[in-house]
Amino acid sequence: MIDPVLASRFQFALTTIVHIIFPVMSMGLAPFLIYFTWKDIRGGDPVYEQLRRFWTKIFAVSFVVGTVTGIVLEFEFGTNFAAFSTTAGELFGGPLAIEGMMAFMLEATFLGIFVFGRERVSDRLYMISSLAVGIGTWLSAVWILIANSWMQMPRGYELVTEDGQQVVHLVDPVAAYLNPRFGYMYVHMQNAAVESVALFMAGVAAYYIYRHHVWGNKTKNIVFWHKTLKIALVALLITAPLQVLQGDLYARHIYETQPQKFAAMEAVWNTESYVPEYIFAIPTDLSQLTDPRAKELFGIGIPGGASWLASGGDATAEIRGLNTFDTEAPPVAIVFWSFRAMVGMGFWFILLAFWGGYRWYTGELFEDGLLHKALMASSLLGFVAVELGWVVTEVGRQPWVIQDILKTSEGVSPGLTGSEALITLVGFVGVYTAILSLYSYVVMRIIRGGPPDMSALESAGDRDAPSAGVPGDD
Repeated sequence: MIDPVLASRFQFALTTIVHIIFPVMSMGLAPFLIYFTWKDIRGGDPVYEQLRRFWTKIFAVSFVVGTVTGIVLEFEFGTNFAAFSTTAGELFGGPLAIEGMMAFMLEATFLGIFVFGRERVSDRLYMISSLAVGIGTWLSAVWILIANSWMQMPRGYELVTEDGQQVVHLVDPVAAYLNPRFGYMYVHMQNAAVESVALFMAGVAAYYIYRHHVWGNKTKNIVFWHKTLKIALVALLITAPLQVLQGDLYARHIYETQPQKFAAMEAVWNTESYVPEYIFAIPTDLSQLTDPRAKELFGIGIPGGASWLASGGDATAEIRGLNTFDTEAPPVAIVFWSFRAMVGMGFWFILLAFWGGYRWYTGELFEDGLLHKALMASSLLGFVAVELGWVVTEVGRQPWVIQDILKTSEGVSPGLTGSEALITLVGFVGVYTAILSLYSYVVMRIIRGGPPDMSALESAGDRDAPSAGVPGDD
């Protein structure tokens, strides 16, 4: 029978991997929707109303599915990881509760107005609703990442014994909830969300533009897709370089605070200096695929790059090896290859952004079929990079669920049997596969439907215009 610890970890990983797609879509879309709403209210170019309505549909679907899958994750802390909840509940439960009461309620309260209220409320209230929804979405990430960053870098606590069990007591909320890791995680995550959505928008727009300009299959509302691609490229030109630059600072922070995770990211087993940073690497034999070791791989690397990254400028700096730590090493192959793939995608996104920016500058943005194909092929890679980033974050911390306090094996529910864990794991695989498939189908239907027709919107606006008792600018 399967080990309940292993089954519980697989189940939590599955639900997290599926769930994270929907918050990333929501958080990434939020700044775009605020901008579209502002431009729509100001008037002038009607394409912004189309942009707002079209992408609001995908935002709303993502919010609903994300809510459902996110609630399940919180239940798993009790069903599968009750020992962890008992140990850290006082400190971990607070941010999750505040996230629900503050961020989720703010977002949910104004979402109805934002989705259905454009012709029913004033411009001012509608703009407020877009801001409230966007702020609520980003506030959710604040509290979730406060909780996770504390698990990575616990501060502001003391360990006490209650009923024969060690538990964490909160003694300094500021130190705990504003620990040094939080800022790095929050900036990296939010920028990644915007970048992922910008790639998605660019890929969808590139498909329609390619059909129109290259295939000659005339597309209705092509101006809509032109505007979408340009806005997405602007976002990419900002977020793609920022992600790499901020990621460099983040990696240095990991080296200083979680040296074992950093050693796994770079596959350093013995303490070494002048460690190369592989942007692309392949094993010289199959054993190195599951047991990668720095300096034994073949690939494109920067000599001393990992040492330079760790130290902030010294290519000869020493990196502590995995063999020098008292605890078991994390699954190095998973961490190492995930980190390589994530970093490689990050540089590819920069190339895409500047490629598109150059074509825009030369006036060939809508005629470059190769660029369109590259954007289409990369439309979902932002989400893949986010998933890989979380793999590095969570798997790289193993064997700890709370760094240096509680091991993952000790956090699993003590009464959980292998058969119970296996049954729920199989059930979750089926349910979450169905949820993801249904979500993908609905989003594809929205994309195939295209932007709303402006003549229909104008007719609806005439019918639903505010009465004389409700001024449009109040």
